[in-house]
Order: sequence, then structure tokens, then C-alpha cells
Amino acid sequence: MNLKSLNIPNIDFVNRRHLAMMFSAVLLIASIVSLSVQGLKLGIDFTGGTLIELGYQQTADLEEIRGKLNETNYKGTNVQYFGSDTEVLIQLEPQQVSSAKLSSSIIHMLGENIDVRRVEFVGPKVGEELTNDGGLAMLYALIGILIYVAFRFEYRFALGSIAALVHDVIIVLGVFSALQIEFDLTVLAAILAVIGYSLNDTIVVFDRIRENFLSTRKVEPKPIINDALNQTLSRTIMTSLTTLLVLLALFYLGGEVIHSFAGALLIGVVIGTYSSIYVASSMILALGISKADMLPSEKESKEIDARP
Repeated sequence: MNLKSLNIPNIDFVNRRHLAMMFSAVLLIASIVSLSVQGLKLGIDFTGGTLIELGYQQTADLEEIRGKLNETNYKGTNVQYFGSDTEVLIQLEPQQVSSAKLSSSIIHMLGENIDVRRVEFVGPKVGEELTNDGGLAMLYALIGILIYVAFRFEYRFALGSIAALVHDVIIVLGVFSALQIEFDLTVLAAILAVIGYSLNDTIVVFDRIRENFLSTRKVEPKPIINDALNQTLSRTIMTSLTTLLVLLALFYLGGEVIHSFAGALLIGVVIGTYSSIYVASSMILALGISKADMLPSEKESKEIDARP
């Protein structure tokens, strides 16, 4: 197929895969090191505790608020601005008193002219359950994808797609660990969404690779995979750009509540687009994919020929 006659780019992705693999290795090592040394800054969804969001009429003095809280017996307090210098977020570890009494006591101590935006309480047992369930949800998603892709394509494609998804998840977690951005349930939901988005991109590329294997006389996998990546490149770029425009709007205009959620998706879409081009295709090439693997078996050929 003449790619130039169809206005399809002719970028040599395959021969640049070694540089891409080195880049991925650096990102993965940095992410794993950060996760091992610093870990994730878990939100109260996973650690348990009480979260109180307050609105002030004027700029809030965080040092004064911390000083008043330190005078009490409340443990594990964290005070920070939340979106602007008139909005304050107070996080406390699980206390012996109820969340209603706790929030009333803190508001009374800080002053009456304060707008209470929200009060959230998560018990330590619930937080532990959410941590376990969240990890299992991610694991089940990856196992389900492995089975689905193995049945739809071939086991090499399944391993390639899982390698790309694990690559994406580790890097997103690594960025959150390195920057110490709070990791809560919304971020976990974003990571599961990233898995779905990245898989969709990878399946589109795999479909074209399989079609090219079956429709071309070429037998070398490198030019076949390279042609498939170039043929799907415009679709990949347009999908990613339109998704990024929406996520940028959410990130900058959506408010602090979904800031981490949008941030995780932004990182995931960029990394997922990259991995669907380089990581997944490089993996199936390394596993020795060939045209013979794409051809139907003798039994399947007879069934196809017998169809009306």
C-alpha cells in the first residue's frame, strides 16, 4: 500500500522503539522508586478521618488556625488552602468524638463568621475496605482485559495490551507519588477510566495490525506494524486532542473537588496515547508476532468456507 498516495504519514515508529523503550524504562524506574520511598499521599477515603471545608469572608490565616487546633487534643490535623485563600480544608485523623461534635467544636473554636461548606467522615475500617476493594477493582479490570484480548486477537496481543496498561497505571501513580498529590477515590476512578481509554486506543491499533497482516503480501512484521501505526495515527491524535481539551477545561475550571481527578486523566490520556503507539506494538513485536499467527486454523477455515 502506498501511504503517500492516501495522505497517510510515513513515520518510522518501529525503528525508534528502542529510544521509546529507554524513555519508558526511565519513567517506570522513577515511578517505582518514588512509590517505594515516598508512597502515595492517601486521602481520608483510604486512611479514615474527618474532612471539614470552611469558607472565610477574608483571607484565612493558616498559621493561626493551626495554632488553635494544636491547643486542643485533636491529633493528625492538616490545614491547607482549598482553591483560594478564603477557603480552607481541615483534615483530621479518626477521633474519639463523633463527626458532628468534632465539626461543631472546631467551628466554635475558630469563630462564628465562617461558612461550613462540607463535613465528611470516613471510619478507619471503611477506609481499609476501600483500599482493598480499590486494589481488587484494578486487578480484576486487568485480568478481564487480558482474557478479552486473548480471545479476540491472540495471546501476544493480550500480553502487549496488559504491558501497556500496567505501564500507564504505574506512571500515573508515580506522578502522584512524586508530586505528593492527594490520592482519593476520584483519582482511583480516573485510573480505571485511563485503563479503558488506553485499551480502546490499543484495540484500534491492534485491529489495523491484524487487518494488514491478513491483507498484505508482506511477511515481515516490522513494516506491517509500522503501516498500521501510521494509518491509525490521525485517529489517535484527533481522539486524544479532543479528550485533552475537555480535561483541560475540567482541570482549570472544574474546581478543587475534581482537580485531582482531571489531573490523573490528563496524565493518563497522554501516557496512554504514547503507550498504544510504542509500548503495546513493541511488546507484540518482541514476542515474535508473525503473519502465520493471524491466519485462521484449518478448522476455522473449513467453517468459514461452509458458510452460505
